[in-house]
Amino acid sequence: MPGTSKRPYLLRALHEWALDAGYTPYLLIDASLPGVDVPDSYVEDARIVLNISPVAVRDLDLGNEWVSFGGRFGGVARQVLVPVSACLAIYARETGEGMMFDADEENAKTDGDPAPEDDPSPPAGPHLKVIK
Repeated sequence: MPGTSKRPYLLRALHEWALDAGYTPYLLIDASLPGVDVPDSYVEDARIVLNISPVAVRDLDLGNEWVSFGGRFGGVARQVLVPVSACLAIYARETGEGMMFDADEENAKTDGDPAPEDDPSPPAGPHLKVIK
């Protein structure tokens, strides 16, 4: 299906990989985007890092549009709601391995009309990212 973002699928896959490997999965969030509901006191330079391991959160939902869970911040229970488009990276705390996402990918897919199918420009080659 054209226009479907890969980001939620990659988030779920890398989350599962980190847990299977015994690592702690962390999400890097752009807290300046609309719809991000996180504790403001933990936001630094419009970013927040969230531990999404099973011992740190409850009811984690890595959906296609939203990431949501309950967690404790400074001992206070709090619901967190983040649009998938605000997720900038998912990585293992212990190794730093994971994936960063293009901040403009989501906006580019929703801006304007889809490109015409008879576009005379040659298709771009594959775009791969290195995961360390």
